[in-house]
Amino acid sequence: MKTRDSGMPAEDSWATFFDPEAVLRALGLDAASGRVVDVGCGYGTFAIPAARLTGRDVLAVDIEPGMAEAVAARAHTAGLSRVAAATRDVAANGLGEPDASADVILLFNLLHCEDPGGLLREARRVLTPGGRVGVIHWRSDVPTPRGPALDIRPRPEDVERWFLKAGYELLVGPQMLPPYHFGLVGRKPRP
Repeated sequence: MKTRDSGMPAEDSWATFFDPEAVLRALGLDAASGRVVDVGCGYGTFAIPAARLTGRDVLAVDIEPGMAEAVAARAHTAGLSRVAAATRDVAANGLGEPDASADVILLFNLLHCEDPGGLLREARRVLTPGGRVGVIHWRSDVPTPRGPALDIRPRPEDVERWFLKAGYELLVGPQMLPPYHFGLVGRKPRP
């Protein structure tokens, strides 16, 4: 999914911006009862650790074929047969996954897109009742070495509002994820 002001730096630079396992643990996304979907997976920064931590099937989705191929190769090298990678334009065509087919969806560094509500609604469609959507994004209150323009970065209160409007319950309120990110988790209500 290409979003406004998107683009990936070199992988060695990108890796310095996160501690993926610590982020997943801080948000309670290190365990899942079903499939995990990582939208805009990039280098697999979170997809690979999610597969290791949860022991569940992980679908890593990116609009760039080279990124999806790199994640598939990295998972194969790591012996993670539960990781599948797909090239998909989620903004234009949705996730292409059945309703209620995932327990966790990762929307990391994506909600500066043109239609964050649409992306959250599509994630909700794919989540099982009780399923969770994790969001992290670049902070706008501290200098960051990367990230989209400050005027399109969501703030934690924006994400909370979008969660509620898209039909989620707020499960994990804003967490600072040093050094450059914040995160929240929404849950699809059970009937």
